[in-house]
Amino acid sequence: MPDAAARPPLPPGSTIGILGCGQLGRMLALAAARLGFRTHVYCPETGPAFDVASASTRAAFDDAAALDAFARAVDTVTYEFENVSVATVRHLARNVPVRPSARALEVAQDRLAEKEFIAGLAIPVAPFHAVDGPEDLAAGMVRLAGPAILKTRRLGYDGKGQVSLEPGGDSAAAWSALGAEPCVLESRIAFACELSALIVRGLDGAIAAYHCPRNTHESGILRRSVVPSGLPETDLAEAREIAGRIAAALDYVGVLAVEMFHLGPGAPDGARLIVNEIAPRVHNSGHWTIEACGVSQFENHMRAIAGWPLGTTARHSDAEMVNLIGREALDWQRLAGEPGLCLHLYGKHHARAGRKMGHVTRLFPKTAKP
Repeated sequence: MPDAAARPPLPPGSTIGILGCGQLGRMLALAAARLGFRTHVYCPETGPAFDVASASTRAAFDDAAALDAFARAVDTVTYEFENVSVATVRHLARNVPVRPSARALEVAQDRLAEKEFIAGLAIPVAPFHAVDGPEDLAAGMVRLAGPAILKTRRLGYDGKGQVSLEPGGDSAAAWSALGAEPCVLESRIAFACELSALIVRGLDGAIAAYHCPRNTHESGILRRSVVPSGLPETDLAEAREIAGRIAAALDYVGVLAVEMFHLGPGAPDGARLIVNEIAPRVHNSGHWTIEACGVSQFENHMRAIAGWPLGTTARHSDAEMVNLIGREALDWQRLAGEPGLCLHLYGKHHARAGRKMGHVTRLFPKTAKP
């Protein structure tokens, strides 16, 4: 279905479909309700978003009849995670606008395609090598000539689907450990810190950017995001410009997160950022925007896909967002009693190790730092 920018904006009372039922879908549905929209969640299993949506469908992503009924019940569709089948999105797009488009999914779902796409825009990425078998892996280790990370091309997240490799290490064992599936080998980057550029792009091509948070990971899982990042404004402006170029190249609509490595002050000006990966959706590192900005990433995503004017991305406070992982969320009573703490619990029933159960945000008076 053609998705022209000239399409009239969706009025309040319209229904926005959400593919996926996790905590991001939950927060999208809450933001939609604030704007007067209804939401309809579609997912093969139940999850936190089902508890707050106006309607829900539990069906497989390849159930054509269920997808057709879903398309008839909504006015536009978005997704809350990037592992939705591209075929599902294309099927829906024949009958209802899907924003972001299938093209964004195609790029983000395949790490090799993602690297090639970003490099094709003359944006720096870590040196990489396609791996379709043990011989490719051995050749890649020689070519990259240093410590590397072997990653599955598809379905990896939160540190899953990857193995570190040293020169002379057992590459065959690493290949087997990842299921002998197509992979990409990347040079391990010695970076000073990680940050993410969070932008939103409207149907008309307008772009607005949030402040770039500095991110800290533990065991491959995001632990903390902080604004201001303390990084030079010239580098942060470059990060936002990079994200905007990627969004424009994808003709993207909605919130896009671009995760990057900052190489530190020792790197030359204009060469301190390397893109790690993109996320075609609202992002964990942007949760602080709910309290620290007049319009959160979730509301701005809904504004964008509905064809509304984008809201302000300015922050009125400094902020620290910390994920509650596993059993940490069971300490809700103490957290709820901490003065000034903003507590979000996702309604998940089983506090498994490594599972994101909620997050907290602490606000501080705004400083003049970037």
